[in-house]
Amino acid sequence: MPASPTRSPAWMKTVLLAAAVYNLTWGIWVVMLPSQTFTLFGMQPPRYLELWQCLGMVVGVYGIGYAVAAYDPFRHWPIVLVGLLGKIFGTIGFIIAAVKGTLPIAMGATVLTNDLIWWVPFAVIVWEAFGEAMRPEQADERGLTRLESSTGTTLADLSDESPILVVFLRHFGCTFCREALADLAEKRAAIEGNGVRIAVVHMGSFDQGDMLLRRYGLGDVAHVSDPQCVLYRELGLERGRPGQLLGPRVLWRGFQAAIFHGHGIGRLVGDGLQMPGVFLIHRGDVVRSYHHGDASDRPDYAELAQCAVSAPVG
Repeated sequence: MPASPTRSPAWMKTVLLAAAVYNLTWGIWVVMLPSQTFTLFGMQPPRYLELWQCLGMVVGVYGIGYAVAAYDPFRHWPIVLVGLLGKIFGTIGFIIAAVKGTLPIAMGATVLTNDLIWWVPFAVIVWEAFGEAMRPEQADERGLTRLESSTGTTLADLSDESPILVVFLRHFGCTFCREALADLAEKRAAIEGNGVRIAVVHMGSFDQGDMLLRRYGLGDVAHVSDPQCVLYRELGLERGRPGQLLGPRVLWRGFQAAIFHGHGIGRLVGDGLQMPGVFLIHRGDVVRSYHHGDASDRPDYAELAQCAVSAPVG
């Protein structure tokens, strides 16, 4: 019995079915009447029309793929990705040929309907499907009181002993994750001088967390492995939008952090779309919070740790 399709917005199915109909129609037209396209644009048909018919066959076969993907866009996103890449490279190829003068500009009408108009919807489908594939399964538990840290106690227990500055990291491969740990190491004395302990939440394993924290001189800091993002959800940290993760400012800051500051990048460990955040917690309550506007934000951890008990919530 086939698995039920995953839930995706209805417009995705509509777009993919429209693409399927278009590709099949265009492919059949080119296969059955191969010279008509060239006649339409005032071009001399090539000597070997069979090659053009072969292209029509390939486009038609893509139509079948889009029809299959329409049943479950999130599950069949690789088909959409391959189609998107073909449309991008096809457009680039036409531009090069038009500049060289080997294809008439008028033939761009075909590129418009075959390729350009599908760029945005296909890209959104791939982005959303990628995010859905990486979304952790729901977990039925409260992280603050149930997830144990590397010390064997929960964050709620640690916050009963003293205020704790809980830093939620992005995936370990992210250069901003490494930059955050370097900043914590630099500001550690100022943070602890306010009577605040540091705790880190990440999506890797405990062993991976130990290794990365030791690299930045934070090997004795309590950390929580949260691959299902229980704590992230509990404290309202959402997954980022494209602009928050790949905007111009993020890319420039990422280049600076990775190259100029030597943090580099690594293998993605965790949800690549998850946003970070910082929370000052005392006796189980959030005293202060910082939600990143984008992935490249660089909070002042020492400032967040000031006035630990008296600072307002929010």
